[in-house]
Amino acid sequence: MATTLDQTIAQKQHTWLTQIVSSQTFWVLIAVVLACIFLSMATDSFATSKNLYNITRNFTFVAIIALGMTMVIITGGIDLSVGSVLCLCSMVLAVTMHAGYSIEVGILASIGTALVIGAFNGFLIAYLGFPPFVVTLGMLSIARSLAMVASNNTVVFEFGPDHNLLLDLGGGAWLFGIANPVLYMLVLALLTGFVLRWTRFGRHIFAIGGNEHAATLTGVPVRPLKVAVYMISALSAGIAGIVQTGWLGAVTTNIGAGMELNVIAAAVIGGANLAGGVGTAFGALVGAALIEVIRNSLGLLGINAFWQGTFIGGAIILAVLFDRIRNFRQSD
Repeated sequence: MATTLDQTIAQKQHTWLTQIVSSQTFWVLIAVVLACIFLSMATDSFATSKNLYNITRNFTFVAIIALGMTMVIITGGIDLSVGSVLCLCSMVLAVTMHAGYSIEVGILASIGTALVIGAFNGFLIAYLGFPPFVVTLGMLSIARSLAMVASNNTVVFEFGPDHNLLLDLGGGAWLFGIANPVLYMLVLALLTGFVLRWTRFGRHIFAIGGNEHAATLTGVPVRPLKVAVYMISALSAGIAGIVQTGWLGAVTTNIGAGMELNVIAAAVIGGANLAGGVGTAFGALVGAALIEVIRNSLGLLGINAFWQGTFIGGAIILAVLFDRIRNFRQSD
């Protein structure tokens, strides 16, 4: 019996709705929305323009790095060095500008530092077969140590002739009153989403995460792509460092400490699978948003801030549990 046009359309709609409902990112987004509604009703300060402005600005730094981290996780890797890379890139920018160089030179030096670190991590992992966990854990220590050496472990808060320009870059709101970091995050998210969804590079990194051996046999340049992915991860940390330096107006060697945990949590909560082959740019943003809403809500509800790790850790476990249940149902 021939399938009618209406039946075909209905089947496609059903498949589309099923994919959305079964998506981890969808349910995390629902959780964020429900949490915002609850906090708006339970407190007088959550829904204020000042608090919402702070929330959207604060979570962008984790979200920007989570975009790069998601790419790494899709390939089946991990990058534990991003918090220290952010610190080193921030310090390189600050020290360079403090020495009297322009903001352009400072940004180029910072981005160059990030790319070199990413290339180094990627080379050891892709070409020498080092475990990503070991390489990036070592870089976590190396990068922060180099930041201390570069600044002699002091606070840098004077950025030379382009001081005000840097502060405006990270702390301004150039378009419709939206904080600049949020604008950068949205542009980077759109770019990342496009790359993952519509380019050969994106298809190849999904192939690597799905089955690296099969990807190699089909002609995918696995090693160069792995190096590129770790360079992107370090670059995202460098960009976040540049923006955060302008936002804070000062750099210390403690900046970004422990940030890698929140970044990985954001990616995993947003639907990235640590086994590889799964992840989206939108999921990284949603995961980062949930973490920031949790952090913000603790203070508003009068809950001890020490509980933050418990809530975030619980969210990670629930996210992994959701993924396991979904895989179990699909295998039946």
